[in-house]
Amino acid sequence: MIETAKIAIGIIVLLLAIPMGNWLSRATKEEIGQGQKWFKRIVIISLVGVLVGLISRNDVLLFSFAFIAIVTGRSLKRRE
Repeated sequence: MIETAKIAIGIIVLLLAIPMGNWLSRATKEEIGQGQKWFKRIVIISLVGVLVGLISRNDVLLFSFAFIAIVTGRSLKRRE
């Protein structure tokens, strides 16, 4: 029961990462253009961290890296 609650809270926090990434994309347009290669590297490293978290069954590691990947990935999206 407690484990299910932890997973549910983690999913809710991950869903909140989507609007946060969108907001950062609009708020920091200059930085996104200049540092796009670094943002892509952060996403790749975060996805590797997600895999490590899955393999090691470490929920904190998994959700932390997933949050970083979602926020950074969403902030890479160009807003017209």
